[in-house]
Amino acid sequence: MPCPARRRASALASVVPPRTRTFGMADPVPAGWLTIIGIGEDGLDGLSAASRAALADAELVMGPPRHLSLLPALTCPTIEWPAPFADGIARLLAHRGRRVIMLVSGDPFWFGGGSSVVKHLDRHEWKAHAAPSTFALAAAELGWALQDSMCLGLHAAPLQRLRPHLAPGRQIIALLRDGAAVADLAAYLTDLGFGPSRLHVMEALGGPRARVRHVRADAPPLRDVAHPVAVGIATAGEGEVLPVTSGLPDDLFASDGQITKRPIRALTLSALAPRAGETLWDIGAGSGSIGIEWLLSHPANAAIALEADPVRAARARVNAAALGVDRLRVIEARAPERLPDGPAPDAVFIGGGLSPALLEMLWARLPAGTRLVANAVTLESEAVLTHWQGAKGGSLLRVELADAAPIGSRHGWKARYPVVQWSVTL
Repeated sequence: MPCPARRRASALASVVPPRTRTFGMADPVPAGWLTIIGIGEDGLDGLSAASRAALADAELVMGPPRHLSLLPALTCPTIEWPAPFADGIARLLAHRGRRVIMLVSGDPFWFGGGSSVVKHLDRHEWKAHAAPSTFALAAAELGWALQDSMCLGLHAAPLQRLRPHLAPGRQIIALLRDGAAVADLAAYLTDLGFGPSRLHVMEALGGPRARVRHVRADAPPLRDVAHPVAVGIATAGEGEVLPVTSGLPDDLFASDGQITKRPIRALTLSALAPRAGETLWDIGAGSGSIGIEWLLSHPANAAIALEADPVRAARARVNAAALGVDRLRVIEARAPERLPDGPAPDAVFIGGGLSPALLEMLWARLPAGTRLVANAVTLESEAVLTHWQGAKGGSLLRVELADAAPIGSRHGWKARYPVVQWSVTL
């Protein structure tokens, strides 16, 4: 039976047995069996004619409890989407071939569940009807140019993902997990020196419960913030701003001294030449600084760090999270005994554990076109790089740095250990 969109029914804890057969992955599946509908706080009143027609013809509606409550006239079976979100995908796919509605917030493909679901479907299986996203509603409320504002979905992500974007004069729109997270956000900004930032706290935008309040981050926190909530952040203050170039200050990384220092790190990132969407293997990662800066170079980049010391591996994870790139994957392992599984990287950096055995394994495993950069400080490691450069080509660079240091009442140059860097494309 179709599901009339204007008749009331109680929410069901489980779905009644399908009245039409379900379809396996090998069966021909009817086109457009799944309709993904973006819904706003105005519920049925805000839906397009196409969305209403799909609801009227549906055999099953699946969505979070809040979204289902916005459509009180439903009479067909419903399923409450579980948490975590990924757990609901298999339940949805179990009804493949029926006329199914999936409810999501606003735009299904902007920090929405639609993009996670359609990865499991062929293109002919689904269609989508988007509603205005919360970002669009927030920009309309604040008068901010959406294309000039940073939009972040922090409802299921750490607040530290804000870190690379914090600079005076920026406009950030962030979706938060619940009302309590607003106080956490304010405390985070204040701790980093951005307490004067103006927070525009926007609750249930687009619906009858909408409310907007404006406070400083360092003001007494709001305690009665309703979900769903978005916050517009007009950043201000004297907190440290992360440079957008390679070579972050060393003191931004916790370390035990096992870190590629700032000038060498800048040269190393330049040699690695990160491009959008690429993956790096950082072997002998130490504090994780190379992998972290690789990730900061573009939001689509990925990095896998190998570090044998568990204390250093844990420190690398902490550094990555603090600098807003918690997507750094850290593997506690020693190369060449173990290398990452999965697709080959686009670039490899060897910062520790350099040996002929490691280079031989990389050469045997990596595809042509992979960029490799290795740094050596000891004479033994330098000899390895010199031999391999002679056999495989590439370029050798010797870097000698010196810092001004006191000599009595005057100053002189205090040399650092020289670094030899080998850059080669396989």
